Amino acid sequence: QVQLVESGGGLVQPGGSLRLSCEGSGFPFSIYDMTWYRQAPGKEREPVAAINSTGSIYLDSVKGRFTITRDNAKNTVYLQTNSLKPEDTAVYTCKANGPWESTYWGQGTQVTVSS
Repeated sequence: QVQLVESGGGLVQPGGSLRLSCEGSGFPFSIYDMTWYRQAPGKEREPVAAINSTGSIYLDSVKGRFTITRDNAKNTVYLQTNSLKPEDTAVYTCKANGPWESTYWGQGTQVTVSS
C-alpha cells in the first residue's frame, strides 16, 4: 500500500522553526523526485521546495529560510523551516513523482505562524 505521511507541523511564533517530515512506503522512494507544496487559506497550492538525485530548488520567498533534505535509507524527505513568517501559514503537503508518470500525495500537515 502506497503511503506518504507528513508530520511536524504545529503552531509557532514569528521567527520560529519547524522541521517537517514526510515518510513514504510502498514504492521505491530513492528513485522518486520529492516536492513540498503548501496551500494557504484562499490561495492556490504552490510548490515550496523540490529535491531529486542531483539537487534541490526553492520558491523564491523561502530561499535562505527553508531547506529540503532526504534520507533514502529512511524513505523520508524533510523540510526545515526557519525564520517563519505569518505568510508561511499553510497546509504543507509532500508529493512523490516517479517513473511512468506515477504520482503520490500525502494528506498534509498544518503550519500556523502567529503571535
